[in-house]
Amino acid sequence: MDVMNPAVAAHSGLGKVNPAIKLALGLLLTASFLVSADWLTATIGGASLVAVMASSRINPWNIVVRLWPVFLAALFSGWATAILAPKTGQHLLELGPLLLTSDSLNAGVAIALRGGVLAMISVLLLLTTDAREIGDALAQTFKLPARFVLSAVAAFRLVGIVIAEWETLAAARRARGLGSDRGLVGRITGFGSQAFALIVQSLRRASRLAVTMEARGFGAGPRTWVNRPTYSWRDVVALCVGIAIPTVAIGTSWALGVYRFFH
Repeated sequence: MDVMNPAVAAHSGLGKVNPAIKLALGLLLTASFLVSADWLTATIGGASLVAVMASSRINPWNIVVRLWPVFLAALFSGWATAILAPKTGQHLLELGPLLLTSDSLNAGVAIALRGGVLAMISVLLLLTTDAREIGDALAQTFKLPARFVLSAVAAFRLVGIVIAEWETLAAARRARGLGSDRGLVGRITGFGSQAFALIVQSLRRASRLAVTMEARGFGAGPRTWVNRPTYSWRDVVALCVGIAIPTVAIGTSWALGVYRFFH
């Protein structure tokens, strides 16, 4: 299933869960794994999220392929942590100024896995929840101010547009022959120029959107709602599974004596 398509994502198992439940679970999961700095907690959490994707008819490989820069950044953060972490424990590799020990390697692996897990949580929330549904949940369930809700809805809606524009820019570069260079330098420079073009387009779109929303009076007064939040058995299952994932992951790591609190 191609969950990068919002229409397809809405029919997945997670797409049918109430958005308020998904927002609450997203905050819970993010906070739980953000304060955990050991590899076992992140491994159990990542495996659990992959199982959730599979049970919701979501192909995890599609997410990895389409959002590879996010996971690549997690790998780089783990590599940097392994190099800069305190050199305690058994020496594993020493090449001039480069020194890797068992403790520094464990810290790097934990940070890389944790970054991947946090990315998976955000991706699952964004790709299986419509921006309108998020706005309804923020305003009707969490009773947040209208100006904040409208800004959040606009931001969520622009996420999908930015992903589509990135693919359009890549296709345009290939059509002009700019993506034919397979060398490392060519790939790096091409990525930089494409990212800069995307930033410029995003800033222009944000400016136009702000002017348009202000002209239409968004946030100027009370609003009415077409859709009221509803709950079903899927929300109960999602809530139980979402609470069980960090509980099992942290509990197992704690029982085995490998849990580390991030500080």
